[in-house]
Amino acid sequence: MDQRPIGVFDSGLGGLTAVREMRRLMPSENIIYFGDTSRVPYGGRSPEILLKYARQDVHFLRSFDIKAVLVACGTVSTTALPQLQAENDLPILGVVEPACRKAAAMTRNRRVGLIATAASVRSGAYERTLHRLDETIHVVSRACPLLVPLVENGRYQPGDAVIETVAREYLEPLRQEGLDVLILGCTHYPLLTDIIREIMGPEVSLVNAGAESVHTLHDALARRQLLAPEGTGQALLCTSDRPEGFGQMARRFLQEEPTAPVRLVDIERY
Repeated sequence: MDQRPIGVFDSGLGGLTAVREMRRLMPSENIIYFGDTSRVPYGGRSPEILLKYARQDVHFLRSFDIKAVLVACGTVSTTALPQLQAENDLPILGVVEPACRKAAAMTRNRRVGLIATAASVRSGAYERTLHRLDETIHVVSRACPLLVPLVENGRYQPGDAVIETVAREYLEPLRQEGLDVLILGCTHYPLLTDIIREIMGPEVSLVNAGAESVHTLHDALARRQLLAPEGTGQALLCTSDRPEGFGQMARRFLQEEPTAPVRLVDIERY
């Protein structure tokens, strides 16, 4: 048993979809969440800048004596995860491997789609992982650079003409590829599940990368006997810009009231 908190970070609010799953699956765990809203989105950044940002994010989280880190950012998971794991002496998990394992197990026709940020798609990490699991899987990837900014600005509700138009433009070519599984390779995208499902149709199963990573994290902590003792955990939310607005949006992402005021962080100090 280990009462130390779990650290979670993302470029903005999207990683809160993973925190919501963590609160459901591991209600005893304390969580420190950092959303780097002053530098969102990460998806168009260079690998060098992404590694710099990721190191700062982890350094900040480690100031809380955490027991593990969940990189709830598809972009960082695909570009900087090996470096973070090599540089730190605690479990650091990303979203790629868990999502790919789920997709490989679910697909029947071996045609898997991926939507993610431009940096994630450029990295080829999902394709490499899927082909390592099953070389017969055909992967169709699509970068969706406008989705994160729209979600960060609250444009994710069904009936919103802007997000529905943008999502359809990205997804329609994928729908015509005959996929039976689509990986939501960014933790912002689960907020768009209803819109995505409407466009892709019922025959396409959706894989929530953030939720799958939480299940993998739970199993990893259990193996190491690091799960918290039974109780009610708390979530501390931190952001690098506009904590008031972050708190308002966090309520929608978490579907619960934050347990404490959102903390503003000068991330450049880390």
